[in-house]
Amino acid sequence: MPQPKTPPRRNRDCRDCDGFPVVAIDTGHLHPDGTRATLRVVCRACQGTGTVPLRPEGARA
Repeated sequence: MPQPKTPPRRNRDCRDCDGFPVVAIDTGHLHPDGTRATLRVVCRACQGTGTVPLRPEGARA
């Protein structure tokens, strides 16, 4: 039985963040209500999208 073709991917996971573009870092401090103070850090390579465009065919790195 023939298998359906999968559509070509337009993006690939960012190699710097491996698809996890935003992380929360615990600062060690607590807010007055007892919750932890965290910093959100975004991947600089993909600007928080988690993906980067595929290179055109024939392009070399």
